[in-house]
Amino acid sequence: MIFLTALSLFWIMISASRGGHWGAWMPSSISAFEGTCVSIPCRFDFPDELRPAVVHGVWYFNSPYPKNYPPVVFKSRTQVVHESFQGRSRLLGDLGLRNCTLLLSNVSPELGGKYYFRGDLGGYNQYTFSEHSILDIINTPNIVVPPEVVAGTEVEVSCMVPDNCPELHPELSWLGHEGLGAPAVLGRLREDEGTWVQVSLLHFVPSREANGHRLGCQASFPNSTLQFEGYASLDVKYPPVIVEMNSSVEAIEGSHVSLLCGADSNPPPLLTWMRDGTVLREAVAGSLYLELEEVTPGEDGVYACLAENAYGQDNRTVGLSVMYAPWKPTVNGTVVAVEGETVSILCSTQSNPDPILTIFKEKQILATVIYESELQLELPAVTPEDDGEYWCVAENQYGQRATAFNLSVEFAPVILLESHCAAARDMVQCLCVVKSNPEPSVAFELPSRNVTVNETEREFVYSERSGLLLTNILTLRGQAQAPPQVICLARNLYGTKSLELPFQGAHRLMWAKIGPVGAVVAFAILIAIVCYITQTRRKKNVTESPSFSAGDNPPVLFSSDFRISGAPEKYERERRLGSERRLLGLRGEPPELDLSYSHSDLGKRPTKDSYTLTEELAEYAEIRVK
Repeated sequence: MIFLTALSLFWIMISASRGGHWGAWMPSSISAFEGTCVSIPCRFDFPDELRPAVVHGVWYFNSPYPKNYPPVVFKSRTQVVHESFQGRSRLLGDLGLRNCTLLLSNVSPELGGKYYFRGDLGGYNQYTFSEHSILDIINTPNIVVPPEVVAGTEVEVSCMVPDNCPELHPELSWLGHEGLGAPAVLGRLREDEGTWVQVSLLHFVPSREANGHRLGCQASFPNSTLQFEGYASLDVKYPPVIVEMNSSVEAIEGSHVSLLCGADSNPPPLLTWMRDGTVLREAVAGSLYLELEEVTPGEDGVYACLAENAYGQDNRTVGLSVMYAPWKPTVNGTVVAVEGETVSILCSTQSNPDPILTIFKEKQILATVIYESELQLELPAVTPEDDGEYWCVAENQYGQRATAFNLSVEFAPVILLESHCAAARDMVQCLCVVKSNPEPSVAFELPSRNVTVNETEREFVYSERSGLLLTNILTLRGQAQAPPQVICLARNLYGTKSLELPFQGAHRLMWAKIGPVGAVVAFAILIAIVCYITQTRRKKNVTESPSFSAGDNPPVLFSSDFRISGAPEKYERERRLGSERRLLGLRGEPPELDLSYSHSDLGKRPTKDSYTLTEELAEYAEIRVK
């Protein structure tokens, strides 16, 4: 009843718009469920001057030209139709009112195609209209989803089915919409070309979990077994969320590291691995690996994974800790200081984990810290004893490195107590040992001679430096009888020090005076005296004791009775002199300075001291004999 009322109104509008020329109006396309019916609305017009008594019409299938013998769908004159349309087609409109609406029942897929109308007014007044309607036989409802469904934004999905059969009207229901929203049925709607549809709407706010959800719509026809279903998968767009990533990674230097980043998004994201703003790798994918071969400490740090698409972005970071042995420590600070100053030395290194830092001097620990990369050594008021080599050692479970450094303490000269003078044969040697930094200039002063001999005069002074010690030896020949006063003078930029060198071993002077020649002469005289005294006593005993027996032991006079004071010390002096030279590390004989006569005189005559000693020994022997 509703359909007939609407159709009457449709033709009232058509009648009001007659133009008086050949023409037809029908929907360009129309659809119907298989097994149902479909009404194709149609109207036509012709020139008013024709005024036919009877108006006939013909519907053709797929061709408008009779000469092609197209299948006849409906023919008002003869009711003769093609076998495919027998019992299926009838005219709903009144041709006299220029209404050519066609009804097709029990439609099947083979009836889908083009339908043309031909007006027949009698005689030559026949006209096939080029306008036609395309019938589409369907089996599923049409679910209309917006071209873009974004998570978090409300969306409207509609289910639309044709409702062009006056005998059967569909009823719609939603399938799989649980959790999405409640459907709303709008009912029957007229389309622009005069066709009708049933529409049901579903409003909901999708989430990322709804992506790929299968949503269905069912069309059923009351009082029949006809039922049709259609489905659509939701393509929900949503921004990336990083769902898979390494936790903090520890790796030993030189090992292989693989970092993984996986993200969930629609559409797939652009994944980018970055470090300190530098892109390391990127790709459009659901997951992306970053491979690091033979990692170094320089690759230690924070790595970021960025996932982005047109709907947003997400990022996460992962820390890579490269474990390695300490680097060679570096020492920054004072390495030269003046005695009394405060010295600050900083030793630093780099390692992972942080090392144990220790500063040694001669195997003695001076400072240490645990799990620190820097160590500060403070030496208040440094002394010469602080001068020397130091070691800074850094170690952890992956290795050990060390650096040596020297601290040079500068101070005024100090003349050590072992400095002295001593006689050696016919000469006097003076030893001056100076401790100083920087190296001092050393000179020997002889006030009684008004002479100064410095270390640059190599023919008289022997010098040797060992560490902070400077050893100088002055040799004076011909001074054993009357050794001069000797003063050692040491000077550097921090001060001057002087010391009168004491003379050690005065009882050795006699043998120094005698010399080697005099010693031989004295020894020969001693032997002669002993022999003379022995023979004299034998004669005396024979005269005084006529009863002398040859078996009695005669009294013996030992040479020790004639020992000259100072003679045994000769060998002791030579032994000590050799020891002193070995201690000082001297090589060969030191240079000599003869202040009494030249070396050429030695070959011409014996020394004065030798003759004097011989005469004294002779007089001494005569006294003993008497």
